[in-house]
Amino acid sequence: MLRTRDIRRRFDRAAREFDGADFVHAATREGIVSRLAPVLVEVASILDLGSATGAMGRLLGKRFRRARTVSLDLSHAMLTRARRQKPWLAKAAFVQARADRLPFADASFDLVVANQLLPWIPEPETLFGDVARVLRKGGCFAFATLGPDSLQELRRAWAAADASFGDVGASFGAEAPPTGSPPTGSPPVAHVHSFADMHDIGDGLVRAGLRDPVLDVDRLSLRYASAGSLFDDLTRAGARNALAGRSCALTGRARFRAMVDALENATAGRGLSLELELVYGHCWGGGPAHDPGVVRIAANRIPLRR
Repeated sequence: MLRTRDIRRRFDRAAREFDGADFVHAATREGIVSRLAPVLVEVASILDLGSATGAMGRLLGKRFRRARTVSLDLSHAMLTRARRQKPWLAKAAFVQARADRLPFADASFDLVVANQLLPWIPEPETLFGDVARVLRKGGCFAFATLGPDSLQELRRAWAAADASFGDVGASFGAEAPPTGSPPTGSPPVAHVHSFADMHDIGDGLVRAGLRDPVLDVDRLSLRYASAGSLFDDLTRAGARNALAGRSCALTGRARFRAMVDALENATAGRGLSLELELVYGHCWGGGPAHDPGVVRIAANRIPLRR
């Protein structure tokens, strides 16, 4: 489970340097827009969920020039920077709120986008339900997120470091080390976020009332000169551990060094490499949900009594 207050605080801190470290967001931002190219939908209103400094809203504003864009984010600092960067004549608004508690009326938007937001939502189906509510019938919801194969190198490195200190299976989603003596030491600690599988996302969209989801997967390889440069980028992008189950104590220099050694040793040559699984999707608004226990009949279909 994620701590919302920690997510907000970290993105507030990251706002000043976020644009210099958002290359993953930039890649998936372009991926979302390219996948929207063949989508036929009239767009007068756009909701950008998890907007950060507003780059997605600005990009969509260039394509849908007559549309009004609402940028929504949990971080006030991110929204402040987004507002400063908005084009002079852009029809744009900025709202601080949780993406899974949208403060908008039903059927308010023609297009809803969410770029790398889902990893920060504790219960994505709550978000999907609210998107289904605010999206007009026939409108489009488009998103990009990380899949479960992302950051496996980091998970394995933490698992190796924890195993060397007697903690078994401490890295979130990592494989358990080889069997042997019973586990000792501190309880398992979650180091790395988990990411939802593409099929689970698709099922959640349908359960929320969104129609005809289309999902696909791409890959992105990252290469870093050192572990230090990797963690600098994660900090600048606000992407540090916000799990409620993480350790509240200091990790310890020796354990962290063991993780870094395992991470760097897993890559041939100097530096280190990471693989990201990028999941893209779009689906359609199905209109307002109805209570299955209520039957509605159009008045013009009721025959006259003769």
